[in-house]
Order: sequence, then structure tokens, then C-alpha cells
Amino acid sequence: MGATGTSGPVMDRDEVDRALARLGAEHEAIETSLLALQDHAGRRLLEGAELTGVTEERWAVTEASITLLWTYFDAYTDALRTARDIRARRRWSSREDLVELTELLRGEAVTVAGGATAVTHAPSPHGGAGRLSTRYSLAALVDRMNELYAASLDMVVAADAVWSALPARIDLLAAELQRTRTLAHSVGVRPGEHPSGDDLERITRTLTKLREQVVSDPLAFWKPAEGSSAPGGGKPDTTVYDREARALEEVRREIDAVLTVRQDAEQRLIRLRDVLSRADRTLAEARTARGEVLAKIAATEVPVVSGPPTALQEQLTTAAEYRRQAQWHRLSPLLESLERKAEDELLRARESLTAVTAPLAVRAELRGRLDAYRAKVARHGLAEDPLLVERYDAARRMLWSAPCDLRVAEQAVLRYQQAVAELLGAPRVPGQGGPEDRRGDAAAHRGDSSV
Repeated sequence: MGATGTSGPVMDRDEVDRALARLGAEHEAIETSLLALQDHAGRRLLEGAELTGVTEERWAVTEASITLLWTYFDAYTDALRTARDIRARRRWSSREDLVELTELLRGEAVTVAGGATAVTHAPSPHGGAGRLSTRYSLAALVDRMNELYAASLDMVVAADAVWSALPARIDLLAAELQRTRTLAHSVGVRPGEHPSGDDLERITRTLTKLREQVVSDPLAFWKPAEGSSAPGGGKPDTTVYDREARALEEVRREIDAVLTVRQDAEQRLIRLRDVLSRADRTLAEARTARGEVLAKIAATEVPVVSGPPTALQEQLTTAAEYRRQAQWHRLSPLLESLERKAEDELLRARESLTAVTAPLAVRAELRGRLDAYRAKVARHGLAEDPLLVERYDAARRMLWSAPCDLRVAEQAVLRYQQAVAELLGAPRVPGQGGPEDRRGDAAAHRGDSSV
């Protein structure tokens, strides 16, 4: 290969030709990439936009990097042209030509003015922004251009992605917001009068500010992909947009509820009046029943029956007034509250009636049990048994007299049950110690043995 210089062994003609072919292909690829970056829609938007914040800072660096890229590319083009010219001098290059080509293709033979690097604010790999010039090898220059190109493309693609995604979505949401505001106004949902009206005002302010920020500082709304080194790796940050979209959806549901109130308010008021009327009738029935229980049942604590709540009637009157004045936003929550309270009131009235009439129900159960056992005795032909007749009559007098002592009457029914069970040979009634009378006496009255 001959003597060795600063660039290593002298290249032969085949090595030179292969290197020139490779460098020519790289030159074409770099030129295509730079032209594509120059024509990129995001770059053109960045050039004409009034930027702020992070985007303004990064665009200043990126714009300088793009300028420097073209400076590097021009130097690369000149060096490649010079190398091609030297190779074209002779079909068979002389040793002097090969030495010169080796130095040009492998050595640091490309000089870039240091002022260009310093002016563009782009970081220099040699760290000397104040130097008059910087020398590169063609390979180092390609690496440097690839580095600057990737960083520039990443910034341009990220800004373009945010601009392509968020402003249009914000505009659509703003249009939906305007329709919702118009609808809200028609049903009386206004700022200062209804929480949803205040929410609409807040969402409007937030969306207006968000759009301004997205347009002037798109990179503030960019989330780089973790672990990705590819240019433009990431996605727009839609956190604020998504939050406001959810808030608007909640307001829209509230407005729909108010609209529903406007459509069926009259029917709901009628149902409310009906429920409260049923509750009042049930309470009246409970009060009547309480008087009956106090007259017919002795030694029993009967709960006091309260009167109908006047507050519900007043709220019902207010609801009717809201409907007459078309104050739907006020009527909606009031109706929902009244419907819950009315159902609770009806349930309370029914529970009161049940509690008041419980002694009568107990008496009725004891009467039914006594008659059922008497019928059972009759089927077995024991209806005329003196002991059973005596105990049946005693229990019946207690249950059909007023006031009735339920505790004493229950014991009388149980004694009758026990007597029937013993006559029929059945086990004793649970919880009873047995009859107080003598079965032998009953048998003696009949003059024969037991059945």
C-alpha cells in the first residue's frame, strides 16, 4: 500500500472508487433528507408562528441546526466534488493522486468556518464555539449531520403532531360547548344561578387558554415515548383536553336531566301528589286503627301516630311554582329530592300502620289458631269433651271481649292446644309445661278410657 500518512495507509484505486461510490450514495440520501426537512409542513408552520415557552427555545436551536446542516452539506459537497475531480484526472491515478485522495477521503480535510457554528447556537462536538474554523473528516461530518438532522426532525415532527391533533379537537369541543351553552341558557342554567352554568364558564376559559398555549407552545403538550430514540417518538399530551371533555360531558348530562324535567314535570308532580296523598291516607288509617286498638286491646303499648309533614307540602307547592315560572334548573333538583322524601314518607306511614295494628293482627292469629284446633277436635269426634269445651270457651271469651289482654288470651289458647294434643296422643306444645287439669278427670267424666 506504500507509505503511511496521517490518514493511514494510502488507498489504492479500487478503494478510492468504492469510497467515492459510497460517499456519493450518502450525499444523495442526505440531500433528499434535507430537502424533505426543508419542505416539511411542521417546519414551515414553525417559521411563521409566534412561539413561546419551550417551543420558542427549541426552535431557535433547531433553526440554527438546520442552517448549520446546510453549511455542513455544502462543505461535504465541495469535498466530494474535489475528490471526484482528482480521481477524474487520469484513468489510472498516480501515487500523488492517491495520497491526496486518501487524505481527502479519510483525513480531517473538510474545514467549516467556526463563525457559522458560533452564530447558529448549535452545539459543537469540539467544544470551541470561539474557534475560527473546525476540521472534520467526511465520516465525522456525516455523523455530525445525522446527529443534527435527527434532533431537528424530532422537534419539527413533535410540534407538527401536536398542531395536527389538538387544535382541531379543541375546536370541535368548543363548538360542542357552544351548543351546550345555548341549550343551557334555554332552560335557565346560567352562571351565578346554577353550578352547571359556572362549570360552562370555567370550561370556556380553560379551552380558550389551552388553544392559545397549544398554538404558541406545542412542545409543552408533547410526551416523548420512553426508551425511544426515533425522531418524533411520542404522542400529544391530552390531559387537560380530556379533563375538560369529561367535565363538559357531565354538564351535558345535567342539562339533559333538566330537559327531561321540562318534558315530564307535570306527570312527576301528579305522581308526587298521589304518593303524598297515599301517605296521608295511610297515616289517617293508622290513627283510626290506634283508637280501635286502645279500645279493644288491654295492657298493650301502642305507638303514637304523627301527622303528615307540612314541609313536604310546602316544597311541593314551591315545585309547582317553579314549573309555572319555567325555572327548570331549580325544579330538577327539588323534584328529585321530593321524590325520595315522598317515598320515604309513604314507607314511614305504612310502617306506622303496621306497628299500630300489630296487636289486632296478633289477636286475629290467636282467633284463627283457636278455631283451627276446634275444627280438628270436631273431626276426631271430641267436640263435646267437657275439658276441651271449658278451655275453648275460656279462650274464646278472652279473645272476643274488649279490652282483650293478649298475654292472658295467648296462654288460654296454648292451654286449649295442649289439652287437644294430649287427647289426640300428640307431643306437648313446645314451651309448655303441660296442662294444669287432669286427664284422668276428663276420662272419668266420660265414663270410659281415653281415646
